[in-house]
Amino acid sequence: MPTLTPTKATGGVTKLVPAIYAEPDRQITDADLASFMAGSELNGPFMAEMLSGMLAHERCGRHLYRSCEGRTLNPILQAKYREFGEETEQHVEILEQLITESGGNPSYVGPMARAVLGTDTNLVQSTFLLEGSLDLMTAETSMLDAVFLAESMDHTNWKLFTRLTETMPDGDLRSRYEAASRQVEPQEDEHLGWATQTKERLTLLQATSEAPAGSKADELIARVKNWLAD
Repeated sequence: MPTLTPTKATGGVTKLVPAIYAEPDRQITDADLASFMAGSELNGPFMAEMLSGMLAHERCGRHLYRSCEGRTLNPILQAKYREFGEETEQHVEILEQLITESGGNPSYVGPMARAVLGTDTNLVQSTFLLEGSLDLMTAETSMLDAVFLAESMDHTNWKLFTRLTETMPDGDLRSRYEAASRQVEPQEDEHLGWATQTKERLTLLQATSEAPAGSKADELIARVKNWLAD
């Protein structure tokens, strides 16, 4: 099972920066990161930060899909959130394995990962923070918007991952990175394409139809459930 939220209890470590405290056995320095991805001809400390940020985003993406799957009232959206959430969890496992094979620690939560977590936490919270104060259709749209934004970053991350892999010298490490890219990048293309098309379709559905004034909750629920049925 992949680790979706690294903590001290799960072996989490970090690099000291201003306003960050970590116990001595949980600290990592640039010197410790210097040997990361040895032989790749890439900047080891930077790549450790980049992959830490990518992994943090995938972990948050798994939490996001789980939240959306549990809250949507539309069975078609629910099935897609479940499918993409399971694939995202596989991406977490792939990155954890790559980082380990590259000489790193997948429980390293570096400065870049902390910045990503700051952004992504708000995306996850947007799916439930205003629960009860949003109408059902706005809530569904808000969840889809969060998925669209998360997948936009995912798509860019893996495109850059592939581009960097192409600069690595031939060898076992490059082969492992290429295998990850071949598996994940097409899925990220599908995720973003679906989110883009579905956002457009739901926007047009709502903009060109009008819910009767004073609609009851059960009527609105039925309407949401019928979205995308055709």
